Amino acid sequence: AGGWRRRPGSIGASADPSRVFKGKKMPGKMGAERKTVRNLKIVGVDKEENLLLIRGSLPGNKGSLLTIKSSK
Repeated sequence: AGGWRRRPGSIGASADPSRVFKGKKMPGKMGAERKTVRNLKIVGVDKEENLLLIRGSLPGNKGSLLTIKSSK
């Protein structure tokens, strides 16, 4: 995401309240954190194409690197 997408526009009302209300939802940090996904099933291995087939959704973009390890 570009930097402009996570910035707020006008966050307060007009001149009447003259403040931003407590609890106003604001953008936070995005990305650059480690995600752990559990209970994914390995469906198959294609050695010719060097592929690991996994059932379920995985974090990250297409082409990004994943670290896969056993749960035990």
